Amino acid sequence: MDAELSRRLLHLLDRVEHWMPPPPVEVDWERDVAALWQRHALGGRLLPVPPRDALGLEDLLGIERQKLALVDNTRAFLQGLPANHALLWGSRGSGKSSLIRALLNGLASEGLRLVQVDRHDLSGLPMLVEQLRRQRHRFVVYCDDLSFEGHDDAYKALKSVLDGALTGPPPNVLLYATSNRRHLLPESMSDNEGSRLVGDELHHGDAVEEKISLSDRFGLWLGFHPFNQDVYLEACCHWVTQLGTAADWTREARAEAIRFATLRGGRSGRGAWQFASQWVGHRRLHGGAPA
Repeated sequence: MDAELSRRLLHLLDRVEHWMPPPPVEVDWERDVAALWQRHALGGRLLPVPPRDALGLEDLLGIERQKLALVDNTRAFLQGLPANHALLWGSRGSGKSSLIRALLNGLASEGLRLVQVDRHDLSGLPMLVEQLRRQRHRFVVYCDDLSFEGHDDAYKALKSVLDGALTGPPPNVLLYATSNRRHLLPESMSDNEGSRLVGDELHHGDAVEEKISLSDRFGLWLGFHPFNQDVYLEACCHWVTQLGTAADWTREARAEAIRFATLRGGRSGRGAWQFASQWVGHRRLHGGAPA
């Protein structure tokens, strides 16, 4: 009976094996410059990923101040100098996530390594940070499009790693985050009910203080705002030329770029890229000048 049971179990395992995912590839930080952190019931694991594209810092227009500040902060960190955790906040499509990608492409050769963490995996952030503490490389742990709802307690893990734990983050780890919200948490009129004037000073209530306390742990705040028309058209020209040729940027293209932004209700770097993709693709499809 035992032999028959063993045979049946081995047969079942052979059938199940074909459906199992392949074992995860180990991260080699000498070779890999980026990885994803995936939390699971037994902890978490790092999955190496190649850079998404060859986007360079010079491709990002209209955000010169933000680029300079983040590059300086990151280079100081890579050289073992004091540096701050960074929060990139502001309007959609304004270059926050693109700046992180371009930063990795530009500074990987100087030792930068990037680990991206999804918001839903933030509860495993302390475990990730402790794992990176033992590495000799320097890491930016990055969370894209970060925001929390009022009932969401995942932000407590982030607060603890940023500044709240007894040990704090190790010297070889910085946290960078992007968000449409400056304070990462939703704000309502009722939050201001506890605010009061003391002399000439405004003192926030507990609800506001709690929400500010998270973003306040990021020492570097970089605001991103909608483009004006001149900067938007400069970005359109850049991407049309990159995807096609300089000959593709015509008076007609300029007029269509303005119309594209008007129909979408805003100007941004993302919108400039999307317009360029549409314009160059349409011209090639219908017999425009070859790239």
